[in-house]
Amino acid sequence: MSHLPNCPKCHSQYTYEDGTLFVCPECAHEWTGESETKDTEDKKIIKDANGNILNDGDSVTVIKDLKVKGSSLVVKIGTKVKNIRLIDGDHDIDCKIDGFGGMKLKSEFVKKI
Repeated sequence: MSHLPNCPKCHSQYTYEDGTLFVCPECAHEWTGESETKDTEDKKIIKDANGNILNDGDSVTVIKDLKVKGSSLVVKIGTKVKNIRLIDGDHDIDCKIDGFGGMKLKSEFVKKI
């Protein structure tokens, strides 16, 4: 019995072959064997203000005072942020900052520790 790949969309292990396609019964995603490798190669590379590549779980430091939208709070320069998560969008870092809670940051305003 050959091992079938997990679904690249929902990571389900219950995939099956349908002709030349792989099909996920849980999310109805269909893909070919080649498209799975293309998805991993097409990931966006996110860099900090100094050009260092950022990864999930990295720690960063804020390099500029950032006003928090909707409040009078300010994230001060030098604030350390641990365990970041990279996301798609204009604000490409999702994190929790002590004293502020969950927040999204732009990678251009942080540097990797």
